[in-house]
Amino acid sequence: MSPLALGALYGIVTIVVMCSGMPIAFALGVVATSFMYFFMPASSLDTVTQNVYEEIASVTLLSIPLFILKGAAIGKSPAGRDLYSAIHAWLSKVPGGLGIANVFACALFAAMAGSSPATCSAIGSAGIPEMRRRGYSPGFAAGIIAAGGTLGILLPPSITMILYAVASEQSLGRLFLAGVGPGVLLVILFAGYAVYRARKEYRLAHQVYSEGGAKSAYLDDEHFTFAQKVEMLPRVLPFLILLIGVMIALYGGFATPSETAGLGALLAIVLIAVVYRMWRPRDLMPFLNSTIKESCMLLLIIGMSLLYSYVMSYLHISQSAAQWVVALHLSKWLLLAVILLMVIVLGFFLPPVSIILMTAPIILPPLREAGFDLIWFGVVMTVVMEMGLIHPPVGLNLFVIKNIAPDIPLSDVIKGTLPFLLLMFLAIILLCLFPGIVTGLPDLLMGAR
Repeated sequence: MSPLALGALYGIVTIVVMCSGMPIAFALGVVATSFMYFFMPASSLDTVTQNVYEEIASVTLLSIPLFILKGAAIGKSPAGRDLYSAIHAWLSKVPGGLGIANVFACALFAAMAGSSPATCSAIGSAGIPEMRRRGYSPGFAAGIIAAGGTLGILLPPSITMILYAVASEQSLGRLFLAGVGPGVLLVILFAGYAVYRARKEYRLAHQVYSEGGAKSAYLDDEHFTFAQKVEMLPRVLPFLILLIGVMIALYGGFATPSETAGLGALLAIVLIAVVYRMWRPRDLMPFLNSTIKESCMLLLIIGMSLLYSYVMSYLHISQSAAQWVVALHLSKWLLLAVILLMVIVLGFFLPPVSIILMTAPIILPPLREAGFDLIWFGVVMTVVMEMGLIHPPVGLNLFVIKNIAPDIPLSDVIKGTLPFLLLMFLAIILLCLFPGIVTGLPDLLMGAR
């Protein structure tokens, strides 16, 4: 069979197997081993376990379970609630301050935990009831948490960035730094929309009340004294110090990413033991179990995805696909648009982990040939995959929100996320027009490449 026909068959079989409901890791493994059996030497099947082990026996990948442990320790503790309460108190006088507080809390928690679902769950479980109690519409309350949670795969330490660094053979430290500027941009856009939407809902609530309707909680003033604000800081500051300390250790050259992840995990466990008295086995077991489950799931997906990519490479499917894309002679930006559109479509069905590992062998060579900076593209691709976390049919954050706020209809959650999808699209355009937003900080701290 020609590589084109073989590639088409490979793609069709993959779609069919995934649509069968089989878990992603097993689906990729079944497709890869089946094609090894039919189209590769018989001896290749004897090397499946060796190939998978060699692919995941990476020092860079070692940081994944350690960052997951750090995030789980913080996420299973009351740290998210305390962080949210402190930011809300300090921003209570700002119009739309509650919405801004949720955005900032999501950003800070994402930077500590590195996980979108964990951010949604930790901040949303406190933030959504508080916003609704104060009159925010259910869709807006759900949308701002779902969108804020996506920052978990963009702000360092991001597990998605780690996988992209492995797949593209780029510097992980540079990638982490490259995510900071776009992360701040999205925080500003989300916070700006929160102010606009809160003002709009406040005016509507005031209009209803002035016409004799019920008084909305929106119209109630909430005051925090300076002493109350200061009282909230002691439980938050240790975790902010942890965040700063981990970043200094990584970017100051004092530790490798894996060592930094281990340091962060250890300090997170110590902090929850000291601050929240969570040191007994019954306190530790929930986040240890969560870490083991999520780490095993991710590493199994990574191993099977890399085996899947190995088969594609051996059968010259990825090389032929890349050559075909190059042969189309698309303009630089049209090529980027086509590839990002493909990522969006894949985001309907697949999580970011699988998208990166499955598409990297095909899309990165043409992009490199077209002159794109792969660090810059990795960040843009991550923002596009963030959109996949909050758009149907698979949008993971939508179902996390539905789980913590089951009384909000899924249709309202989806409608609430639509403005944030538009803001993410705007951010992508800005990153294309001003690539320095991505590359400026890495070039400043690590030198231009």
